[in-house]
Amino acid sequence: MRAGLKVGSWSLGLTALLVVTVLVSAGIGSVSIPALTVAKICLNALVVPTSLSVHLGTLGATDVVVPTVSVGTTHLFDFRTPEPSRIIVMTIRLPRIVLAALVGFALALAGTVMQGFFRNPMADPSIIGVSSGAAVGAVTVITVGVSLPFGLGLHGAAFLGGLLAAFGIYALGTRGGRTPVTTLLLAGVAVETFLGAVISYMLVQSGNELRSAMYWLMGHLQNASWGDVTATGLTLPLLFAVLIGYRRHLNVLLLGEQDAQTLGIEVERTKRILLAVSALVTAIAVSVSGVIGFVGLVVPHVMRLLVGPDHRILLPTSALAGASFLVAADTVARSGPAQLPVGIVTAFVGAPFFLYLLRRREVAEL
Repeated sequence: MRAGLKVGSWSLGLTALLVVTVLVSAGIGSVSIPALTVAKICLNALVVPTSLSVHLGTLGATDVVVPTVSVGTTHLFDFRTPEPSRIIVMTIRLPRIVLAALVGFALALAGTVMQGFFRNPMADPSIIGVSSGAAVGAVTVITVGVSLPFGLGLHGAAFLGGLLAAFGIYALGTRGGRTPVTTLLLAGVAVETFLGAVISYMLVQSGNELRSAMYWLMGHLQNASWGDVTATGLTLPLLFAVLIGYRRHLNVLLLGEQDAQTLGIEVERTKRILLAVSALVTAIAVSVSGVIGFVGLVVPHVMRLLVGPDHRILLPTSALAGASFLVAADTVARSGPAQLPVGIVTAFVGAPFFLYLLRRREVAEL
């Protein structure tokens, strides 16, 4: 009961912080828009379904009859807002801001799981090779111009590269049906180093595409669209729900694998699920934003100092804090005379702050 009240109060406060951060961020730019106007624009976009109808039609030039579903909607609010402000917020700023929130949510969530899995507060999502694998996939498309089937493009190449690297590291680290954490960690370091060499070679050979590749590797949200938001927003909640379902397992794993086995946890099965879902979460984030560092390292560590190591509280609070952190960082990245990759801002802010924490307080024990 006490844990439930704690997670509820922290989650409510961090959700409020995220909403305020989004509203303020959407008003910042070359054209300043008051936060109240931004709030009205966002409320005007809210709709509820009012009707549902099904029509029969043919598929293309064929005679195949397929049903088409039409949903009628109505707007909940109708505040008066300037049309230029509405266009700026809804088509330019808000897709980028919402995507930043989703990516920050994902990276902080995966980082929390990795730190609990490896029982090490210095672990982050890149430790299982997803970032390096995604980078290889993306840089290959940018520099070589490889086209993937089904029109997957840059995002698809990054996503597939990240997953292949993660599951390759898992296969290398598994022996006799068991995956020792130390072996997995060493396999991750070796594969990440190798993939880093592959990326460096492609960059040397890239020619005119060097700038685009480097920009992607530094992490950016400049080309965010509502399509990216929809694809990311539809998948992340499902994966988040899976990880929340294993929050007690993560707590028990902190005691060590032998103790966890004694307490009835299927250790190897739990490790496989945690690794697979964390790899998916990280691959989704990296595929739409590039490689953004420090979010998955700093945010879980800071939240552990604030709320403790209980993953029932730590998982949702870290994810919400990560969303606010990346929205704020991206606001700084796009607000200067020249837009910066958001990965530069997170490193500038995250590294000194993390060093400050290490100087002021001991590293949080897991």
